[in-house]
Amino acid sequence: MMQRPKTKSQKIESLVRQNTKLAKSLWSGELSPFNLSALKKLTRESGLTLAAGEILWLNGGWYVTSGGLLRIAKENHCHGIHAHAMSKLSDATINRWIFKATVFKSPSSKGFVGYGDADPTNTSPLVRGAEMHVAETRAVNRALRKAYGIGLCSVEELGWLTTSPSTVGEKIQPVKPSNSNGSSNGQPRLRDRLCVLIRQHGLDPNLVKAYAADFCGTPTLKEASRELIESFISHLATSAKENRDGLVCKLNSYAQTVEVKL
Repeated sequence: MMQRPKTKSQKIESLVRQNTKLAKSLWSGELSPFNLSALKKLTRESGLTLAAGEILWLNGGWYVTSGGLLRIAKENHCHGIHAHAMSKLSDATINRWIFKATVFKSPSSKGFVGYGDADPTNTSPLVRGAEMHVAETRAVNRALRKAYGIGLCSVEELGWLTTSPSTVGEKIQPVKPSNSNGSSNGQPRLRDRLCVLIRQHGLDPNLVKAYAADFCGTPTLKEASRELIESFISHLATSAKENRDGLVCKLNSYAQTVEVKL
């Protein structure tokens, strides 16, 4: 007997269940009923998918990603996005960039404007040297959020270095965390940093966890020390950037182990 195709409402509720189940699996013990309720509401209103990395739980809150915003724009037949650097306010010599982006929802749209800035004081060390691209992405994200009524801040807008040097060229020191697994003064937790890397490079989270445990020499990632996890995150970031294909092959070698555990 042929099954009837799901209605739009049924598809949304199915996605709500998928997002909720995955969120509980990834952040067990961290999410309160209120947090889960917020995720369900966000899913119903935007159709964002957690498994696709379109939304993330970071530092105690939900964030949308650039990929999620662009998909919303595509599904709503966005007419165009225009972005350009504001040369009078930018300074390439100190890697400071300010962009203006305008999103046109339709041919007759007057446009929704967003601004984005980036420099070494408000970007992660992982993107050092790419401040111009970060500034453009932030501007586009802000314009898209205005255009489509997305109240959440985007991951790419986060400035994870809390130190603000008074002079250019001063050494930037990240704030030390208050405990082994937590964060202090805005410094991202290790799990959050790992989640962002997984999303940025399209990696399988279960395989990454298995690889991490093996790398740290512990039965599970939770049992590894902070120093070992930091070392793994640094290794993963370098591998993903320099040889993603090789990294994926390495991760796939853990597939059988993950299947056995599941």
